[in-house]
Amino acid sequence: MTPQRQLVLDAVRDLGHATPEQICAQVQRAAPAVNITTIYRTLDLLEKLGLVRHTHLGHGAPSYSEQEHQHVHLVCHECGTVIETPSDLMNDLAERLSGTSGFELDVTHVALSGRCADCARAGS
Repeated sequence: MTPQRQLVLDAVRDLGHATPEQICAQVQRAAPAVNITTIYRTLDLLEKLGLVRHTHLGHGAPSYSEQEHQHVHLVCHECGTVIETPSDLMNDLAERLSGTSGFELDVTHVALSGRCADCARAGS
């Protein structure tokens, strides 16, 4: 593990969920010469090694988190709020998909889009 790779992994851990650009900004505080290309390459390698994972939380860049950081993301398409909920809430759907189509759902790598409680109340 090179020092730059360790800085990227530390940034992912510190930030919880972060885009490559946010990770780059964090890393550049300690190592200003690190560029976004290095961040993308390092994230790709860390994902192949099983240390981080990415989730698409909307239309923008993917969000990276630690591999152990497993839950379903509920993304409000009105205000952008991201709520974390236990992944076991998806177990029934995963079992049904497996039984009907043989598809194996990765319930730890899911983002669902909708409206948060505040936006739903405001829109009612």
